[in-house]
Amino acid sequence: MDKYGAAVVVTDESERLAGLRRLTHILYALYAIFWLTGGITALIAIIVGYVKRDDVRGTLYESHFRWQIRSFWWCVLWGVIGVLLIPAAFIGFAVLWALGIWMLYRIVKGWLYLNDSKPMYANP
Repeated sequence: MDKYGAAVVVTDESERLAGLRRLTHILYALYAIFWLTGGITALIAIIVGYVKRDDVRGTLYESHFRWQIRSFWWCVLWGVIGVLLIPAAFIGFAVLWALGIWMLYRIVKGWLYLNDSKPMYANP
């Protein structure tokens, strides 16, 4: 309570960081299941990532958010290219297959780095 009788909320930094860590795990999980949801969970993850980006600034989670956001947009770009190349039969399907493998790699690598409390980039 302050001198006027109002409740004072004190945010513990370790609690804030634990919450950001939990959120980052949730975002990786949303990206991991995007194949099963037709991309809906990836849309949710990208929106949350942009909304919460300022909250992670200056923490190791900032690099994870950047990694996730970049992964999403590269996936969209190559997904569109792959779909446009489907009439060229093998090329379009090969692009989409490679994109799926690449996205899986990005999710797994990011999640493993998060689990080890490591940033995604040497200089976040």
